[in-house]
Amino acid sequence: MGEQGSDGAKTEGTTAATAAEKAAGSKPAARKATAEKTTAEKTTAAKSTAKKTAAKKTAAKKTAAEEPTARRAAPKKAAAEKAAVRKATPPRKVDVAPEKATAAVRKASPPKTVAPKTPQGESRTALVRRARRINRELAEVYPYAHPELDFENSFQLLIATVLSAQTTDLRVNQTTPALFAAYPTPEDLAAADPEVVEQILRPCGFFRAKTKSVIGLSKALVEDFGGEVPGRLEDLVKLPGVGRKTAFVVLGNAFGRPGITVDTHFQRLVRRWKWTEETDPDKIEAAVGALFPKSDWTDLSHHVIWHGRRICHARKPACGACPIAPLCPAYGEGETDPEKAKKLLKYEKGGLPGQRLKPPQAYLDAGGKAAPPLGAA
Repeated sequence: MGEQGSDGAKTEGTTAATAAEKAAGSKPAARKATAEKTTAEKTTAAKSTAKKTAAKKTAAKKTAAEEPTARRAAPKKAAAEKAAVRKATPPRKVDVAPEKATAAVRKASPPKTVAPKTPQGESRTALVRRARRINRELAEVYPYAHPELDFENSFQLLIATVLSAQTTDLRVNQTTPALFAAYPTPEDLAAADPEVVEQILRPCGFFRAKTKSVIGLSKALVEDFGGEVPGRLEDLVKLPGVGRKTAFVVLGNAFGRPGITVDTHFQRLVRRWKWTEETDPDKIEAAVGALFPKSDWTDLSHHVIWHGRRICHARKPACGACPIAPLCPAYGEGETDPEKAKKLLKYEKGGLPGQRLKPPQAYLDAGGKAAPPLGAA
């Protein structure tokens, strides 16, 4: 019994020792497993961090690549937004010019309206076409246009043109009948008493200077040209008081030789119409002459001067009654209301007498009225 107890104790001890050994042997294994698990977790975490970093870098690259595109797209987007706003905004009302007036002097039906044209960026070809069209339109409005000085021969026209400086053609026409009655030829006027001539010419203004000019040029005609008015420009401009403007009036209307008369009306209108920017009369003559055939020059001068006296005035142009308003870049500088513009019309366009005491029959047939003589009520 005692041995059995001893053996039992021995067995129990052996079993306990074995268990202890097993326990001791299992600890390194547990540590190894734990270490492996920790290493795996760290590796997984590192991979996850690397993935996140790579994703951030990719996003940054994408953002950097998209920025220039966004910058380029911004103006287009802004322009599109502005266009949408403009489209939604109702258009403003713009003054329009009458399309064309009738050529007749008498009343006509109200003209239609069209937008005025402007010469901005106008080519040379377009300028020539517009200028020539204006002349054609004016020819229809003033088919009876003529020199507005009374004369029966080249000598009378030359004297009347010299006297017309700084005064109206009407005043000259009212003064010359007495002058030509007293001195019908160059020889007569060359031998005239200056004081007598001065009294006749007093209504014309600057009568002393004009007396000196007409007597001087009469003497030159007698001495240098046998009492005849020369038909060449170079000869006419040598006469006292005669310039290119006067010479072209005489050549065009007494001799039928084309010339451009650059008076104050002509200068004003061709600049208003943007035919030229020149201010010197000789340069204006050259610039405008280059736009038209030479055969048109004399009639062109009449058309422009007549329009300047009747409708396209210096201070208050009657834009609302202008037959060439659609072609005029200066449309709107004057009165655009048709009814108000009609009140600004002068001479036959306003139902008033013209400037000649003895106008051509064509003018009278068109409804024009002769001017009254000097001193008439």
